[in-house]
Amino acid sequence: MSTTNLPPAQYYASLPKHIAGAGAIIHDGAGRILLVKPSYRTTWEIPGGGLDAGEDPLRTAQREVKEELGIDLAPGRLLAVDWVPEQADGRPPLANFLFDGGVLSQAEAARRIHLDPDELTAWKLADPDQWEALLDPHMARRLHACSRALANGTTVYLQYGFHPTHGED
Repeated sequence: MSTTNLPPAQYYASLPKHIAGAGAIIHDGAGRILLVKPSYRTTWEIPGGGLDAGEDPLRTAQREVKEELGIDLAPGRLLAVDWVPEQADGRPPLANFLFDGGVLSQAEAARRIHLDPDELTAWKLADPDQWEALLDPHMARRLHACSRALANGTTVYLQYGFHPTHGED
């Protein structure tokens, strides 16, 4: 029997499982991007996280920035969608949506950021030449692509941080 002939609930249950996340690319006028240090990882991240049930990616980015940094943010345009394949640890494929989180100077960040102490231990506005040392390789590639999208007024599609046909954005 074809799965398309199943009742809707059975058909939907037969579909592949994927997860989704969203984040905000908060940046300053010098091209630095705000990174956060999770308490549960050795590498840095951008503010963001997984979608809750019934939540859209834009709302997720807004909620995660509020939870993690204490900042009310209205995310701007979509900069990138990054498809991350299934991981060896069993994590299913992930669609990650990255939005322009706006400009925040070092002084404004110091005044406005209030880290969630249960989740984050530090924040920094990091220069592009620091990203490879601080982030997982696919995250560094993702930030470089988002930085170019910010500068060019474009939106990019990535696969694990790479442009799918060119190897980079």
